[in-house]
Amino acid sequence: MIRGAQRRRSSPSWAEYFATQAQVCRTPALKRFYAAGVAGEEQPIKDVRLMALDLETTGLDPREHAIVSIGMVPFDLNVIRPAAGRYWVVKPPFSLRKESIAFHRITHSEVEHAPPIFAILDEVLAALAGRLVVVHYRNIERPFLDAAVMATRGERCLFPVVDTMGLEARWERDGHLQRIKRLMGMQQASIRLADSRSRYGLPHYSSHHAKLDAMATAELFQAQMARHFRPDTPVSDLWT
Repeated sequence: MIRGAQRRRSSPSWAEYFATQAQVCRTPALKRFYAAGVAGEEQPIKDVRLMALDLETTGLDPREHAIVSIGMVPFDLNVIRPAAGRYWVVKPPFSLRKESIAFHRITHSEVEHAPPIFAILDEVLAALAGRLVVVHYRNIERPFLDAAVMATRGERCLFPVVDTMGLEARWERDGHLQRIKRLMGMQQASIRLADSRSRYGLPHYSSHHAKLDAMATAELFQAQMARHFRPDTPVSDLWT
């Protein structure tokens, strides 16, 4: 799709895409989301408003599974603001499976009294508007939100994300030393959220609570930036 500094010049930039969508979208909340704009490719990360986002879902495939909770925490390179964050439990369109409950610990009774995704999407989009989204594993948050907006509004919801798992893979999976280790049959380092955090000396949190995982992702990103990047790193070096 749109890939920042490495994209082909024939593809629209994220800024161009947002400007176009702000004109053509029919859904008011989605129009406002796109009209809020997106960071420029060369904008230093220190000047960008960030939002850590985490979704708990009933599975990994947005075509077959559904969102059961959403957590987000605003932050920047210096400060994380959990009190200003948001958390929703969402009622999926089908009954929870035992495996799903065991994973995210959200029960039948909790979702029974929770709003369906269409009832809170406008709030979610408003909270994300104007911020660069930071996630741990980009194949969950963006595809599931896009699928939810398409299913309930009939339009696409696409946006750039910074993926802390992808950043961690640059040093733990993709380097020359790591390739040698693979050739020697040595086990790859884990880039799961908790294991990645441990390499930076960050504290252990209970996993699979959407807001806690969002805060954990924000802390991990700050640590990655402090160790591997500079405050004036352009966002196009970080996002996908």
